[in-house]
Amino acid sequence: MGVNMERRKFIGYMGAAVAAGLIPGGVSRAFAAEDSSLPRGEKKPFSFEGVIGWAREQAKKPYQPPVVSDALKNVLSRIDYDAYQKIRFDTQKALWLNQDGVPPIAPFHQNRGTPEKVRIYIVENGQAQEVEYDPSAFAYKGDIQAGDMPDDTGWGGFRALYEKDHSRDWLAFMGASYFRCAGPQDQYGLSARAVAVNIALHDQPEEFPRFTEFWLEPTQDGGLHIYALLDGPSLTGAMQIACQKPNDTDIVMDVTVRFFTRQAIRRLGIAPLTSMFWFSETNRDEAVDWRSEIHDNDGLALWTGTGERLWRPLDNPKHTRTSSFVDQSPKGFGLMQRDRSFANYQDDGVFYDRRPSLWIEPKGDWGKGMVQLLEIPTDDEIHDNIGAYWTTDAEIPAGEERAWQYRMHWMKADMFGAANVAHTIATRTGRAGVPGQKRPDKGLKYAIDFAGGALANFKTEDKKITPDVSASNAAIQNAYCLRVVGQDYWRLVFDVFPDGNGPVNLRASLKEGDRQLTETWMFEHREHHF
Repeated sequence: MGVNMERRKFIGYMGAAVAAGLIPGGVSRAFAAEDSSLPRGEKKPFSFEGVIGWAREQAKKPYQPPVVSDALKNVLSRIDYDAYQKIRFDTQKALWLNQDGVPPIAPFHQNRGTPEKVRIYIVENGQAQEVEYDPSAFAYKGDIQAGDMPDDTGWGGFRALYEKDHSRDWLAFMGASYFRCAGPQDQYGLSARAVAVNIALHDQPEEFPRFTEFWLEPTQDGGLHIYALLDGPSLTGAMQIACQKPNDTDIVMDVTVRFFTRQAIRRLGIAPLTSMFWFSETNRDEAVDWRSEIHDNDGLALWTGTGERLWRPLDNPKHTRTSSFVDQSPKGFGLMQRDRSFANYQDDGVFYDRRPSLWIEPKGDWGKGMVQLLEIPTDDEIHDNIGAYWTTDAEIPAGEERAWQYRMHWMKADMFGAANVAHTIATRTGRAGVPGQKRPDKGLKYAIDFAGGALANFKTEDKKITPDVSASNAAIQNAYCLRVVGQDYWRLVFDVFPDGNGPVNLRASLKEGDRQLTETWMFEHREHHF
C-alpha cells in the first residue's frame, strides 16, 4: 500500500543513535580543544539564495539516485540496532566544542537505516567549509571496526548537543528528511519531516526525498541556523530552519521551504509530523502491555481559520485510516501529549509522560486546504503509525515551484489553547447502556472529560451547562454532563448506536445556552469489545 510507513526504520535508528552515540570516546574534557579537530575543506561563499538556486536547477534535470558501493552496503547491513550502539562518536571532536553561546555539533555514523551519506558544512562570516568525514572520530567497540568501513563511508546525519552538557543532545537530523527535538523536558518523541510526497494514497507508494547536504551556522544568541538541500525523484527543495536556543517552555524553529517539482505530485504534505500511538484510556480494551498507556502523543489539536478549537483523540484502528479536516487560512495544528502523569504510563525508561508536543504555526495565508490525520494499525511501540500534515486537493504539475513558511513549537504545555475555552483531558469508552439494566447488544458509551476555561465556575446543580452531541449514521442516547465530585473538571457522557449506513463521525462539546464553553471534541467511532 501507499502508506506502508517505511519511515519506521528511521525512527528506530535515530533512537539508537540518541542512546549510544553521545557517549564520549575516552578523551578527557579537561583537555578539550576550543574547536573541532575534524578536517575541513576550503572556504567558499555561501547564501541561502544559492541553495535555492541549486535546488531550482537540479529540478530541471533527471533524478540521480545516490551511489552506494557494494562494499559499503555489505558492512552497513551488519550495523543493526545493537551494533550501532557500539559505535561511539568522540564528543571531543564535536564542532564548536566549548565555544560560549554555540551548541556543539556531533555527526552521526552511517547505519543500516541510512546507507546514503550526507555532506555537512559549517558557515561562518558568509563562508562555508565542508566538514570532511573522519573515521577516527568514532570508537568502534563491537564486531564492526574502523578498518571494515570502505572509502565511500560518510556522515549519517548530525545532532546538536547542549552547550554545558555534552553528554546530552536536543536536536537530531538523520534519515530521509526526518528531524526531531527533545523539547523542554529533554525527551525525544515524535519527529518532523521537510515534506511528505504522495502520502496516504491507496494506489501509489509514498516517496521519501532525502536531505543530501547541510550548512550549519551558529547565531550570536545561542541558536543554530540549518540550511539543507532536499532531493528526490519527484522534487528538489531548499530548507532553512532557524532554531532558537533551548529554554524551559518550548524550543522554537522558524522554517522556510522552497520546493521544485520534477514530476507531478498528487498529494504534497506540508509540515508533516510523525508519531506513535498504541493505546491509552481511549482504547484500553486493546491494551496487551502491563503499562496502561503507551504513546508519544494522544491527540491532534487544530485552531481553524474561523477561530474554532478542535480536538481529535488519536486511535489505533483496525485498518489504515485517513481523516481530513477542511480549513482555510489555518491558525495552527499539532500533535499534543496532554497526559503528563507518570502514573498513567509507569515507564521510567522511555518516559512517555515527558515526550514533547509539536505545534505548527503557519506564517502568511496558507489558503484553502486541509489537515490530514493518518492512523495506521500497530501492535508495538517501536512502530511509527501516526502522521499529520497540511495539504490540498490539487495535484501539483511538474515544473512548479512552491514556498511555505511556518514556526514550530516543541513544547510541554499546550501553549496555544484559548484561555477561555476548556480542553479535553481524557476520552474513555465502555459498554453502552445503564448500570443495573440489561445492556444492549451493540453500542458504545463515551465519557469525555473537559477542564479549564470557565468550567470551574459552574456546579452540576446550576443546570446551566448542557451537552451538545451530534453523529453521522448513528443515534445518540443517554447524553448528560456533570462536574466530577471534588474536581475542577466536567464529564460528558453519551451512548452511540450506529445505524450501519456508513462511517460514524462524532462531535461533542459543552455549552451554556448558545455559548460554547469547550473545544469541539471529534472522533471517528469504531467498535470495541468489553
